[in-house]
Amino acid sequence: MAVSTGMKRRTFFAAGLGLLAAPVVLRAAPAAASGEKAKMNTIVLPEVNQFNLGSFKIVAIRDGSNLAEKPFETFGTNQDPEAVKKLLGDNFLPTEKFVNSYAPALIDTGSEVILIDTGFGAAGRERGLGKLQDGLKAVGYSADDITIVALTHMHGDHIGGLMENGTPAFKNARYVAGQVEYDFWSDKAREGTPAEGGHKTVLANVVPLAEKTTFIKEGDSIVSGITAVMAQGHTPGHMVFHAEADGKRMVFTGDTANHYILSLQKPEWEVRFDMDKAQAAASRKKVFDMIATDKVAFMGYHMPFPAVGFVEKYETGYRFVPKTYQFDL
Repeated sequence: MAVSTGMKRRTFFAAGLGLLAAPVVLRAAPAAASGEKAKMNTIVLPEVNQFNLGSFKIVAIRDGSNLAEKPFETFGTNQDPEAVKKLLGDNFLPTEKFVNSYAPALIDTGSEVILIDTGFGAAGRERGLGKLQDGLKAVGYSADDITIVALTHMHGDHIGGLMENGTPAFKNARYVAGQVEYDFWSDKAREGTPAEGGHKTVLANVVPLAEKTTFIKEGDSIVSGITAVMAQGHTPGHMVFHAEADGKRMVFTGDTANHYILSLQKPEWEVRFDMDKAQAAASRKKVFDMIATDKVAFMGYHMPFPAVGFVEKYETGYRFVPKTYQFDL
């Protein structure tokens, strides 16, 4: 890694630019002589949030978000829609719409720069997604600084950023992915099934990188201090990553839970995009029981940005507590 890039990173961290509470800069145009109200031009800056986990530097980067209709058609699909609406309303949320956010994570261990999941990449940019590269630049990194890309699973919103214009987006990186996940999605048996679209995405984005990929299983380490644990159900080989540095812990939960109310307060409720719904519910309970019991932080790919927080046990599920200043002291 070039010294100049490292210096730039340290400068950004020192200035605290990762804590961008207001991602929009407004520039006022000069008022017209007629007294017409000045027009405002908006420049949307990347949304990033950075903090320390012991000696590790963590950066959450918002790859984008989108507005979706009828949350009851995605979450709680085995429930009466009115029950889903009631839970949303009881938690001060709209009942007919929801926002889905996407947050890859960077972990700088001091010797490795690890990216967990890659966002949509170019395929999402026409829809205002695929902002990972801009987010990296906002905190003084570039794609060339990434030394390891680790994948929780192989849905398109997690692997779309692996390639840019048919070439690897992170040319200096090696890759880490679950063996079970790769075997499933790369198998020709997916052709002619509902999984065919995912199969084609993996053929385009992951298979070309297979020679540089280490395929892992339960309990394997990505690097010292970061361990993979199976949490299947959302996909056949979905993984979560446990990180620990200087006694501080965080779990990167991927898509184990995809909504901070509907998935966490009601972990047994079925989710449309979970491939094995019963197994996914069991994984949610297993992972978040541990997080609640051990009182450790987690980062969930679809949690409200910056996607980091804690959970406590609540009724039959969990209550999400977003991070504030815990990591800054």
